[in-house]
Amino acid sequence: MLFNVLLILLGFLFLVWGADRFVVGASATANNLGVSPLLIGLTIVGFGTSAPEILVSANAAFNGHPTLAVGNAIGSNIANIGLILGITAVIMPLTVRSRTLRRELPVLLAVTLLTLLPFLNHQLDRLDGVLLLAGLGLMMYWLIKVEVRTRGTDPMYLEYEAEIPRNMSMRAAIAWLFIGLIVLVIASHVLVINAIEIARALGVSDLIIGLTIVAIGTSLPELAASLTAAVKKEYDLVLGNIIGSNMYNLLAVIGVAAVIQPTEIEPQILTRDFVVMIGLTIFVFATTFDFSGQGGRITRWEGLLLLLVFVGYQMYLIRVSVLI
Repeated sequence: MLFNVLLILLGFLFLVWGADRFVVGASATANNLGVSPLLIGLTIVGFGTSAPEILVSANAAFNGHPTLAVGNAIGSNIANIGLILGITAVIMPLTVRSRTLRRELPVLLAVTLLTLLPFLNHQLDRLDGVLLLAGLGLMMYWLIKVEVRTRGTDPMYLEYEAEIPRNMSMRAAIAWLFIGLIVLVIASHVLVINAIEIARALGVSDLIIGLTIVAIGTSLPELAASLTAAVKKEYDLVLGNIIGSNMYNLLAVIGVAAVIQPTEIEPQILTRDFVVMIGLTIFVFATTFDFSGQGGRITRWEGLLLLLVFVGYQMYLIRVSVLI
């Protein structure tokens, strides 16, 4: 099992590197084609940071373990808010001023609640997957409309503009795009196969592995991006990356997994994991939505609370897996 653990760690490292190269290549390619920085940030960067979850979940579904894919999507959303926003806010409190985020926050809350509907009959089938992917298409269309309305006037526009590679040739951009994608595919396959082996050795379910080890590992690109943006005081970028990633996780990750391999849903997903995810999403909405017009804010104490909730949730999952 030690060899499996080492391969998982290598898989995580290459997932982070591959996601970074994929985002750099895709962003530079789009920039060379004249795409707006805000649109690149809202779509390509959000998709790129969720690429590990999408590919890991697709691999899990192809290998006959769709529950691991579902656990990865929900667990990654919990990790994005509890772990990543928590750590980032503890290090540096986040002030949010973007009008784009003011529109995105209610959409994230709506997507989170609507994604609950396909799970209510404890069966995730291909039709559910198609509907989720259709929702992804609608979200992308809406983001394009948001970008057109706020082009050049939103604080997040300047933050994304500062992050996009400017002097990369089209040949180099496309090369990094494909190299990043290939590394992501290989690393995700290595990660899934070895996570399944560890789950079997420990006698725990695919769901628990997906909610814990795999979810935290596939969220590492978001952690790296958030800490980097926070150090640069690009606070809107931090929350923007998390919101985008969480919406992609629910619509794309679960949608792709369901289309590939329908699965029965364990009751705990509804009564435990969805409750935690929805609760954390509501908390972020309540603290960062600009109700007063003065900007939202996540303080250090609120960041610490998010982190404690995440640690407590993970400890509970470990305790449950030991009892099983």
